[in-house]
Amino acid sequence: MTKTILSMAKATTAVCALVFAAGSALAQEYPDRPISMVVPWAAGGGTDVVARIVAAGLEEQLDATVNVVNRTGGGGVVGHSAIADAKPDGYTIGFITAEINMMHHLGMTDLDHGSYKLIAMINGEPAGVHVRADSEYQNMQELLDAIAAGDERMTSSGTAAGGVYHLALGGMLMEAGLAPDAVIWVPSQGAAPALQELVADATDFVMTQLPEAQSIVDAGQARTLAVMASERLPGFEDVPTLQEATGLDFTMSGMRALAVPADTPDDIVAQLTEAAATLVESDSFRERMEQGGYGIHYLNGQDLTALLDTRDAQMGEIIQALGLSR
Repeated sequence: MTKTILSMAKATTAVCALVFAAGSALAQEYPDRPISMVVPWAAGGGTDVVARIVAAGLEEQLDATVNVVNRTGGGGVVGHSAIADAKPDGYTIGFITAEINMMHHLGMTDLDHGSYKLIAMINGEPAGVHVRADSEYQNMQELLDAIAAGDERMTSSGTAAGGVYHLALGGMLMEAGLAPDAVIWVPSQGAAPALQELVADATDFVMTQLPEAQSIVDAGQARTLAVMASERLPGFEDVPTLQEATGLDFTMSGMRALAVPADTPDDIVAQLTEAAATLVESDSFRERMEQGGYGIHYLNGQDLTALLDTRDAQMGEIIQALGLSR
């Protein structure tokens, strides 16, 4: 009788072990359903375009559907909050932008880059200065001279108040010896609506990345005066750097990176990190980015953290100069 009971107990233990092992294996099969990629900016802008290229590439790497979800509003707070506050199970990932180093300085949110586990920086395009095709300003120096003259206070747009392109403008004006708020900033939900306002003659110039404005430049509706980079960009060799055009030694670029909620398990983070590293080396991804005019600027999570630590201090200084610090 005792042997029978022992045999039954051993059999039960063995079955439980098999069930547990099977359950653990199933739990580790990530991903086994569609993933949402939250983008904090409007559809049609550069961040949205790059995010969709990345999503398509991740689908190939992870063998799972990756759906882009635009969560706009609050100058980027809505989307960035949706990423940080999502269930940390790997099924909501995000495409955070340079504004994550700015919003907390502005008193808009407590979020900063430490609110996430950073997977990888994918892209970081420098800011460009764009005017309508019929603008009276033929080059960047003429535009700066007009701003300095102050006969009529100009307007500019490109992102939310305190966003990366607003700071690019403020930093450029400070480098030129002008007040950082010498130009009125008109907030927008991203590059696409800002460029539409430019074409509609609602602003004098727009600060966005060169690829974001390329379609209206090609259509003869706008011209690019300069780019805030240390050298001319591949594919845009006819656009001078800000230093070439004006002598101002000032650069500023955006940042687009994959991130997940801070409590996401390390094994899922490792899988996403591997997928991102493989993605940026794939021919299909590189071709898609090149077709869109977007450069690939890859940093792993550790190196990206170091970069954003430095940027956070830089952005804070410009925000304070603009009188936007809270």
